[in-house]
Amino acid sequence: MLEINNTTYQKINLTKTKKIVDAWLLVYKKSDWFVSLALIGAKRMRKLNKCYRGIDKATDVLSFPGDSKGKFLGEVIINLEEIKKPNKYLEVFGVKKSSDYIFNFLLVHGLLHLIGYNDESEKERQKMISLGEKFLAKFY
Repeated sequence: MLEINNTTYQKINLTKTKKIVDAWLLVYKKSDWFVSLALIGAKRMRKLNKCYRGIDKATDVLSFPGDSKGKFLGEVIINLEEIKKPNKYLEVFGVKKSSDYIFNFLLVHGLLHLIGYNDESEKERQKMISLGEKFLAKFY
């Protein structure tokens, strides 16, 4: 199950977002778990990144694990302003992707963080990119 809190004026495809999250939860055997998604701007993301990670700049996605007892997987926070910079992701994908794809990739990336994946090393980063692209291939 997914709860979305969009604090921006930017619209997203709610139906597709819910479908992707539901499919992801099913694949990762968490279909009876709850996920929260917050959509924010760069200014707010910078504050969160500084507060929780000590990094004084905006990032594209943050994840905060939840409570396993309550079957709350956690919260994924996406900075929608970063998605407007598709050239930023050329290095990640090798080709230009739509802002819709980038949004959903960041969503899946954040979900992977919630189940323990991290991208601290280049090898781990590449693994997460691969998992995200492989999963999203079903939708694009």
